[in-house]
Amino acid sequence: MISAGDFRNGITVEIDGQIFQIIEFQHVKPGKGAAFVRTKLKNIVNGGVVEKSFRPTEKFPQARIDRKDMQYLYSDGDLFYFMDTENFEQIALNGDTVGDALKFVKENEMVKVCGHNGNVFAIEPPLFVELEITETEPGFKGDTATGATKPATVETGANVNVPLFVELGDKIKIDTRTGEYLSRV
Repeated sequence: MISAGDFRNGITVEIDGQIFQIIEFQHVKPGKGAAFVRTKLKNIVNGGVVEKSFRPTEKFPQARIDRKDMQYLYSDGDLFYFMDTENFEQIALNGDTVGDALKFVKENEMVKVCGHNGNVFAIEPPLFVELEITETEPGFKGDTATGATKPATVETGANVNVPLFVELGDKIKIDTRTGEYLSRV
């Protein structure tokens, strides 16, 4: 159990049967009345953000989030298959659980599978990936005065804006959190 007075950024707690991560917290001591803790909480299952206030003495069970490294094997229709590399157990997750987390992840790459009490709720791809350009238009010389970009498709099928000098077949580094081009490899 953790009391509201001990809240810190990043802590996960269970409130009313739902799992929340504390994004922001502030201890407020008004001139009149009792002190309270104002928080901004993110529901880690559906991603919604809510603001709530608590008395500092209120207690909540701390939620343990299990992050396990697993290998993304393949997709078959709406199911995505992952394997634990320690004991070789495989799990299948539906498209709703995976969302668009795998749009920059190739088969056989490692991802983090996040769960609570055995229920998987999210997939965390690696922060940076290196992918090959499979489709893009040629850039024109002298057209780079403003740092212009052009659309390109990478080998996973995702679309990325890249600088004009990037050509078909180039390997590029992408930040999976923002989907932005970082550099050529």
